[in-house]
Amino acid sequence: MMRYLRKITVSDVGMGCMGFFHGYRTVPDHDEAVDSIRAAYQAGCPFFDTAEGYGKERFFPDQNEQLVGEAVHPFRDQVVLATKVRIEPEEVAEYGVEGALRHHLALSMENLQTNYVDLYYLHRVNEDVALSDVALAMGKLIDQGLIRGWGLSQVSLDLLKEADQVTPVSAVQNLYNMLERDCEQTIQPYCLENGIGLVPFSPIASGFLSGKLHSTSQFEKVDDVRNRVPQLSQENMDKNQPVIHLLNQFALNQFAEAKGVTTAQLSLAWMLAKYPNVVPIPGSKNRARILENLAAAQVDLAPVEMQRLDTALNELTIHGHRGTVEVENRQVGYNQATHTKWTN
Repeated sequence: MMRYLRKITVSDVGMGCMGFFHGYRTVPDHDEAVDSIRAAYQAGCPFFDTAEGYGKERFFPDQNEQLVGEAVHPFRDQVVLATKVRIEPEEVAEYGVEGALRHHLALSMENLQTNYVDLYYLHRVNEDVALSDVALAMGKLIDQGLIRGWGLSQVSLDLLKEADQVTPVSAVQNLYNMLERDCEQTIQPYCLENGIGLVPFSPIASGFLSGKLHSTSQFEKVDDVRNRVPQLSQENMDKNQPVIHLLNQFALNQFAEAKGVTTAQLSLAWMLAKYPNVVPIPGSKNRARILENLAAAQVDLAPVEMQRLDTALNELTIHGHRGTVEVENRQVGYNQATHTKWTN
């Protein structure tokens, strides 16, 4: 089954590739990472997400794009490649918004070994760069065939509307999962009405919804994004265990005859059944986990099952909240005071 990000056709579940270089402990070796991406394609996934800023060190450019480009090169025209750009006021002052975007896009295309990008996101809105100018420049790139569509990440409804009125937005990549559901009341109604895809990052809540993380889990002090996820503090992981208990119980009761339906698969199947425009991009470095996530598209939830699961989820209290609106110079929600820059 396929889904649509406005005019771009993708699979039910895509693949987030950030973790192959940073963000979640030790990274796999190069050949293993390439093989894992190709295994995802062979399993039916044609949608891969990266960014210019993903690398071995935080914000070290190019490396993740280069890996993804190498991996998909043999079948480039059969896949949808999404990448992301950050532009700074200093670049705009020297080259203009369009000039800065063209410079970044040229580098990304070189890294990805392609002459076009399917989906080009603004990684975060920069308050010092006019969003309307970015939207206008993205429209020119679309008209020239350099990109097929464009998107925004961690964006508010007001900013989404502003951008969409200039150049129609194909997709929004905001945080959305069973623990972070702001999108349902904010941008999702607008996205549904206007044919915009919602591409949730961290759809398994940085691994929490797999049921494999507990308050005793240890994260590396350097380059592990889970240290900054509020639901994954030691205290909150204990308090949020009822969500895992619910998923385990639901999977056992509803899928007793189906082998191996995991809590991670159920959490993905839930959002797929909930909205026709949602395309989660779970990320993993482990080939078995990658294939498990992709198989979530085969988990069928009937309307009565969805209602039962939603009702039970709504009765639970979630501890810790990051939020879904983050701009380049100011964070709204989690860690607002420290102006932490997020990389996913």
